[in-house]
Amino acid sequence: MLNAILFDLDGTLLPLDQAEFTKRYMEKLGAFFAALGYEPEALCAGVWRATGAMVENDGARPNEAVFWTRFAAETPGDPETLRAQFDRFYDTAFKELRAITGFNPALGALVKGLRARGLKTVLASNPLFPMAVQQLRMRWAGLDPADFDLVTAYENSSFCKPNVAYYRAIADALGLDPETCLMVGNDAREDMAAAALGMRVFLVTDRLHNPEGLDIAAFPHGSWVDCAMYIEQLRQE
Repeated sequence: MLNAILFDLDGTLLPLDQAEFTKRYMEKLGAFFAALGYEPEALCAGVWRATGAMVENDGARPNEAVFWTRFAAETPGDPETLRAQFDRFYDTAFKELRAITGFNPALGALVKGLRARGLKTVLASNPLFPMAVQQLRMRWAGLDPADFDLVTAYENSSFCKPNVAYYRAIADALGLDPETCLMVGNDAREDMAAAALGMRVFLVTDRLHNPEGLDIAAFPHGSWVDCAMYIEQLRQE
């Protein structure tokens, strides 16, 4: 039985090149904070280290607290002022990254249609960003918060991909057996980690992200067309 589908965002519902997006994101972040008097390389390095701390989070605190504890400890300035500056960045310069993302209206229609047919839907984007940024990027993909039963963000998550505990927390939040959930994503390591919990998985290869060259033969995989067919197959079981 299939009760819920978890969807990755970047490279999955939102077409983009992950390496290019990350590079441009850091360039814009550095330039924004340089204009405020910060040394851009040091600031971006601090963001990477704080992000790494979230990835290693053991669940004791929300990712938000982990990020800001680490980032504020090594970045000069008042923490609340830094947070306000990040909010301004996401509300201004970050939005320019929309120009390097794609758009496939069929994907938004797929999510909306599945939810209308009674399936729970989750935006299972790695919870490294604030909820406002998750919602902004989902809108770039033609979706909005009402299309999901759950959206993971750094405020409401205490684990990150590829930690299996991230997927367990989602199943628990929905009150579902992991075996009745399907994780759909384009990252061979981060998204397919859900299989270790017993979730069904599908690796979308239209924009496959597999820098480690992992063997994907063990996972159902293929194009978005193949994915839609796989979902229908599961619904009929």
